[in-house]
Amino acid sequence: MELKVYSPLGPGVLRVKERNRTETCDFLLLGLSDNPDLQGVLFALFSSIYMATMLGNLGMIILIKLDPSLHTPMYFFLSSLSFVDASYSSSVTPKMLVNLMADNKAISFSGCAAQFYFFGSFLGTECFLLAMMAYDRYAAIRFAAIWNPLLYPVLMSGRICFLLVATSFLAGFGNAATHTGMTFRLSFCSSNRINHFYCDTPPLFKLSCSDTHINGIVVMASSSFNVISCVMIILLSYPCILIAILKMPSLECRHKAFSTCASHLTAVTIFFGTILFMYLRPSSSYSMEQDKIVSVFYTIVIPMLNPLIYSLKNKDVKEALKKILQKHIL
Repeated sequence: MELKVYSPLGPGVLRVKERNRTETCDFLLLGLSDNPDLQGVLFALFSSIYMATMLGNLGMIILIKLDPSLHTPMYFFLSSLSFVDASYSSSVTPKMLVNLMADNKAISFSGCAAQFYFFGSFLGTECFLLAMMAYDRYAAIRFAAIWNPLLYPVLMSGRICFLLVATSFLAGFGNAATHTGMTFRLSFCSSNRINHFYCDTPPLFKLSCSDTHINGIVVMASSSFNVISCVMIILLSYPCILIAILKMPSLECRHKAFSTCASHLTAVTIFFGTILFMYLRPSSSYSMEQDKIVSVFYTIVIPMLNPLIYSLKNKDVKEALKKILQKHIL
């Protein structure tokens, strides 16, 4: 009698009898669709989105670096967000594009674990960064514009901004390390076919022959704590921001404050709305096909949208881009 179990304990496939196990390092990513007629269309669509994502986010980082007028806490956080968006999209999209055109859709056990870890790390980091950006908007409007303009540079000094961003990265990478360690200690039985276009928690749990009850509790508890704590920071910040904006004496200052906050609030709503739908639902409502579509949105589309959201409504970014183009190109 042969029992196949997929685990990280050794390379290749070893077949033995009776109580012994079969071990492998390979998974197969089934992707979005098995329809061959769609593969080329999906490749063209997602490669275009990925190029736009990299161009938009890396362009935002370069623009903020080159223009001294953008060397403020708000744009320091925005450049960090752009780096995170480019990174977590890159942890998933290139492999998906390769698999759309390749006959062999295998991913090694270590490759799957690395993808799982880095995607989760950057996703968690973005969650915390958006909360830090809400606090920065509150501090900027409350202190710089109304109460004491000299206090804001003290509250949001370069050192404090760096510590806030570093804390976001530490929290995101530390949380992902816990999930990755727990997930890839499981044994994976009978099939190595992951019904998804990247290595994610739900499809991996479905392949496991280990008890995933504890893993599920840890994922739900930590995800709930991280998302809810970040959302609470944002929800507590914005009423204070709104009150502070309404106290501004100048209509032009109010409009500028509303514009910058609207960009952040739009990004927050899209990101957290998708995350809450994906990971904080009861298991009875789980649908793999539905989750694939939602996953495309937050792994591929949202990283492309963020630089557009922050640039289209931001006069400072548009002015900085205009100056750079005139200086270096025109």
